[in-house]
Amino acid sequence: MRSLAILGGGSWGTALAIVLAHRFDRVTLWVYEADLARRIAATRENDVYLPGFQIPANVEVFSAIPDALQGAEVVLSAIPSQFVRATWEQALPELRPEMLLVSATKGLESRTLCAPSQIITEVVSRRFSPQISVLSGPSFAREVANQNPTAIVIASRCTDHSAAIQSAFSSSSFRLYTSSDPTGVEVAASLKNVVAVGAGVVHGLALGHNAMAALITRGLAEITRLAVAMGGKAQTLAGLAGLGDLVLTCTGELSRNRTVGLELAAGRSLDQIVGSMRMIAEGIKTTAAARELAARYQVEMPITEQMYQVLHFGLPPREAIRRLMERSLRGE
Repeated sequence: MRSLAILGGGSWGTALAIVLAHRFDRVTLWVYEADLARRIAATRENDVYLPGFQIPANVEVFSAIPDALQGAEVVLSAIPSQFVRATWEQALPELRPEMLLVSATKGLESRTLCAPSQIITEVVSRRFSPQISVLSGPSFAREVANQNPTAIVIASRCTDHSAAIQSAFSSSSFRLYTSSDPTGVEVAASLKNVVAVGAGVVHGLALGHNAMAALITRGLAEITRLAVAMGGKAQTLAGLAGLGDLVLTCTGELSRNRTVGLELAAGRSLDQIVGSMRMIAEGIKTTAAARELAARYQVEMPITEQMYQVLHFGLPPREAIRRLMERSLRGE
């Protein structure tokens, strides 16, 4: 494979362009904002979403989707979850059955509760039946762009598809493991952000390491329950896409969702927090979607429920912690 197109010029899409540039002869990066696309092309730096990193010379930047997709063999989607459907609908006329499609978006569509790969499948199926792989795991964009060692998962029900992407993407700093469980990977990728908001609250309230360990462990338990109910595998949640990404997002200072929790613990309102953030914290919208999925699949998710009350009904964070600690006693 010689040509890669990346849809999404945020921090994650830009980092992927940087780390994958030397694996392809040509990489194109689609950036929604035309003025930012022009600036990146001129300065070779994404000064809005990933400042301080030089974008390789073989990465071409476009603000028109047809230009970005021309000649692409692999199409990698790194768009915020709420914009996946609209973007892929624009891309649909340019897509070809032989293209390998990869989703690297973490989140759920609020209206439908669909995971990103489900949305892409719905859209693309109007023209042909697509094979889609899901890319996820513990991976802060800045560390990926800095070529720090990173290990993540590429998941697909088609083993040939995931193996082809694994071979094309893997390098000395970016290692991919294959998985046959895209459902488990996408559930983990979405819901770890909800728990990370809670982790920010725990840290912001100075509740200690015991509380943080308990939150991460019980958070993983409820994510696993939902993933299995939706057809995923429990084993997936014990790996990079599950536990690995959860630990990173709950403890890493680069985590936007953890930052939301820190700000909530400091007494700021959700409107104030969102208004001060340039990049999207997926956990805010995902909390409501996860709560609906829990009801649909009749899965108990107490951490998700309390984070929903804090985010959307202004429940004081300390009261949310009290409710979790005073729930009826049971076995692990």
